[in-house]
Amino acid sequence: MIGTGLYTIGEVATFTHIPAPQVGRWLRGYRSGHRTYPPLWSSELSDSPLPQAFGFHDLLEVRVVHAFRRHGVSLPTIRKACQHAREYFERPYPFTCQRFLTDGRAVFAEILEQDGEAEDARLLDMARKQYVFEKVVRPSLYAGIEYDTSGSAQRWFPVDRKQRIVLDPARNFGKPILTASGVPTEALFAAYRVEQDSRRVAAIYEVPVADVDAAIRYEQHLNEQRLAA
Repeated sequence: MIGTGLYTIGEVATFTHIPAPQVGRWLRGYRSGHRTYPPLWSSELSDSPLPQAFGFHDLLEVRVVHAFRRHGVSLPTIRKACQHAREYFERPYPFTCQRFLTDGRAVFAEILEQDGEAEDARLLDMARKQYVFEKVVRPSLYAGIEYDTSGSAQRWFPVDRKQRIVLDPARNFGKPILTASGVPTEALFAAYRVEQDSRRVAAIYEVPVADVDAAIRYEQHLNEQRLAA
């Protein structure tokens, strides 16, 4: 699983700041009345020994789904867009590929013109005008993502511009680490809670104090998200 990442629903929710029930509906599917709705896509680990876990691309894709849901796009439309985009871009996880940021409007335009769903007329208007789309798929969703030469998401820097913290599926199963040293932010925060001194923690792990401080702020923010959920 090196290079894939390994996350629970709770971790996906924590790292993306999206409520766990919503993440679960998108990644595991759900039942409503007498109907059962499948996941929006098959997870990276669906054929692995840990089919209940999720991968790095699953984590990134839900951020885009969340952006569309916040702007009133229905799940049926997102489901169709995901399938259409997989074929259009020839990628299993199309929402976070580089081309989707610029070409995604064409995917939605084709789907909405075919279906004509009234509740999504607003998005169809966005797709036709070709300039409002970026307000839905905000550049901030892509700003921290680093891509490989093929245009696939490779790793994600979730916080500051100095890129001290990274989620890299090739390292520590994709859990947050210090970019330079690879020390898990969770370990640094646990040490800080014992030592109550970031300089002491930096000396123990032989990393810069600024990196320890960044890890502490990041983990404190994650804890706040967990408490607010």
